Amino acid sequence: MLLTRDLYDPSLNTAATLILVPNARQAMGQLLQGVAECLRPRKQGIEQPSFVAEGVTIPEDAYVGAFAYIGKGVKIGKGVQIYPQTYIGDYTRIADNTIIYSGVKIYDHCTIGRDCIIHSGCVIGADGFGFEPDAEGVNRKIPQIGTVVIEDDVEIGANTTIDRAMMGETRVKKNAKIDNLVQVAHNVQVGDSTFLCAQVGIAGSTTVGKHCILAGQVGVANRLTVADNVVCGAQTGVASSIRQAGQYQGSPAIDAMNWRRSSVVFKNLPEMQRQLNQLTRDK
Repeated sequence: MLLTRDLYDPSLNTAATLILVPNARQAMGQLLQGVAECLRPRKQGIEQPSFVAEGVTIPEDAYVGAFAYIGKGVKIGKGVQIYPQTYIGDYTRIADNTIIYSGVKIYDHCTIGRDCIIHSGCVIGADGFGFEPDAEGVNRKIPQIGTVVIEDDVEIGANTTIDRAMMGETRVKKNAKIDNLVQVAHNVQVGDSTFLCAQVGIAGSTTVGKHCILAGQVGVANRLTVADNVVCGAQTGVASSIRQAGQYQGSPAIDAMNWRRSSVVFKNLPEMQRQLNQLTRDK
């Protein structure tokens, strides 16, 4: 049994074998990593049928699965794993040891760093949601000619979408971890080591700082700034910039402790209204 050393009580009377480690959860992760490498060993070679554009070099220790499409001008690093039915658009760059699982679609001119994991169903580099109505009220498309940059050691969950910038770049910085079913809009910047949990939606041109946690179903409006070390609880609606580190909750987002106190009042509002109406009638 793994046990965090600081939690060990020498007077504990147990027949279990204890392995004391600095951090039991971290140690378990290291053990499971070894198991995962045995269960899912890295592959090599190019399976057929697949398409690799002329002039693209696939390193000997890399893998391209069946029915994958690798466009012209693509650069693939050492040890990259591209699973079946994946699309890699023209002039995209994928650095060493990145894993791209089945069914991922990466549009042209995107950059993926080293040691990344991109899970099935992700779409990276689709057009940002840019339209402008003309004089007749018809929505006209604004071409999205920017790119997406995913830095090193980023993991992106299944069916997440990261849109290309209108101009410039959408960027996810190193060690960020993105859950399933997340939407990152055009020109968004996601900071180092930030967590985006399931069903988070970040609107265009917003900057999220480093070491943040946006819990499930958090929504962030466009052109905002979220400071470093911000935690937003589930279903928080961020309607204005958050300038200070801390914990936030509610819609619009307020200090989490204030929101908890307020939530106690919310459920009592009908009774409070009844009492107020009664007092008014008594007068």
